[in-house]
Amino acid sequence: EVQFVESGGGLVQTGGSLRVSCAASGIPFRTYTIGWFRQAPGKEHEGVACLEISDGRTNYTDSVKGRFTISIGNDKKTVTLQMNDLKPEDTADYYCTADPTFWGWHLYPSFWSKGTQVTVSS
Repeated sequence: EVQFVESGGGLVQTGGSLRVSCAASGIPFRTYTIGWFRQAPGKEHEGVACLEISDGRTNYTDSVKGRFTISIGNDKKTVTLQMNDLKPEDTADYYCTADPTFWGWHLYPSFWSKGTQVTVSS
């Protein structure tokens, strides 16, 4: 059984920073692609950022490039999304996601967390 442990998120003002972190068990973590999707009220899911653990390859959606950074912790078990210069349009539920392949993650990740809320006030 795949289980996610998420932390972070919350409420911040425009221009502020937040981070969300995720640890996943039940999968060969170091061979997977881990990342975040988000869903704003009334909108479709959107892939935000991902990290291919084995080789460090990353990808970001255009709207967050230069503001968000995805990284793996020194323990090699936790992935963190650092979100800077947050905007009201970043408000959404953020889901930690995992897939065996980099391109599979971009199609639709195999595994999803329950999500954590990020709210950016104007």
